[in-house]
Amino acid sequence: MQNVKGTYDFFGKEQALRRKVQTTLQEVFERYDFDSMDTTILNELELLTSKYAGGDEILKEMYQLSDQGSRRLGLRYDLTIPFAKVIALNPSIEFPYKRYEMGKVFRDGPVKRGRLREFLQCDADVVGIAGPEAEAELMQLAVEVFKRLEIPITLRWNNRRFLGEVLESIGVPSDEWLSVMLTLDKLKKIGLDGVMQELRSKGLDAQTAAAIMELIQLDNPAFEDVSGMYGIQDKPGAQEVRSLQALIEQIGLAEIGRFDLFLSRGLSFYTGTVYEIFDASGTFSSSLGAGGRYDAIIGQLVGREDIQYPTVGISFGMESIMEMLANRPVQTKGAIVTVIPIGDTVAEVLKSAALLRANGIRTSMDTSGRKLKKSLAAASSRGIRYVMLIGENEASLGQVRLKDMTGMTETVLTLDEAITIISDQTDRS
Repeated sequence: MQNVKGTYDFFGKEQALRRKVQTTLQEVFERYDFDSMDTTILNELELLTSKYAGGDEILKEMYQLSDQGSRRLGLRYDLTIPFAKVIALNPSIEFPYKRYEMGKVFRDGPVKRGRLREFLQCDADVVGIAGPEAEAELMQLAVEVFKRLEIPITLRWNNRRFLGEVLESIGVPSDEWLSVMLTLDKLKKIGLDGVMQELRSKGLDAQTAAAIMELIQLDNPAFEDVSGMYGIQDKPGAQEVRSLQALIEQIGLAEIGRFDLFLSRGLSFYTGTVYEIFDASGTFSSSLGAGGRYDAIIGQLVGREDIQYPTVGISFGMESIMEMLANRPVQTKGAIVTVIPIGDTVAEVLKSAALLRANGIRTSMDTSGRKLKKSLAAASSRGIRYVMLIGENEASLGQVRLKDMTGMTETVLTLDEAITIISDQTDRS
């Protein structure tokens, strides 16, 4: 018996660390006034394979199935399309609307470090803000998340509309823009030769191919240089870049947020700004988070391609973050007190444990029947501060015997008195 390749079970310290990361994300999402949402895992295949969804690259990795009614279904491969579906189905939602979601997604793709087939995505999206302040706020949110997790980051960003304007100016046909963008996005992964080989396979004419070669040989070209080189300073995409760049500088993110002309992201639905987050030290190559603007999806899903719902989102990669934190120590929360029956007092132990828990005290019970010495040793090894012993004599008198494993003391007292002592010590710690 074994797990399906690319899937894992999480427990113990690893699960405690995962919960810590999720709690951090939730706290930041809510501090930025995002509301929680839970979308469907199972979706109609038609929605997931729509031309407005993820594009050919992602559809190759989608899990497809059919139900007993022969309906064609698929497991969600991200949280964006199900979110867009929710907005499309609920026209009464008031904009701007900000939501976050943390949930499992599924992709039948290659398995590698930080990339699984069943994995947790943690997304935040805002609908109804057309200006660059939406992207800037999500960048601020990302910086705060990784600051809390003590992971130094670099945030690379670009604008697909601007990149399209660049490609148009050098002669790339409009129906090839997306394909060329996705190839340029692989520059750091497959290198200059690999990019050129892919571009040649697209059948571009020699002059256009030479112009692209000249472009990708530029060393980290700045926005001003590129827009000036091709005379596109006043194009809509260029104006979007300029506006966001000014905001990034004004809010103090210029050192972290770096313009990257060749970044375009793999999904086809992005319409403007795109960004990706990386480990600033360079020791981990996979992205830690990514996102961008996708203004067209919701209108297309409701059959109104003439209407745009300005939408921007960001997704944090839990598995990549966990790889970065793999050796990070984590403080696990365990029981504060364990209650042990001495003799035939299991009912008293159950009632006492219930009252402890009702007072907010994390409580375990040891009804194993093993020797008391072994039970005390087990409690000590788990770091449990208090052991409450209830024998038949204590039960008849309405008392308990409380052992403080740190102070090495033992006291006979009422349950209410024991609760007060344990609560006081818990509050101080």
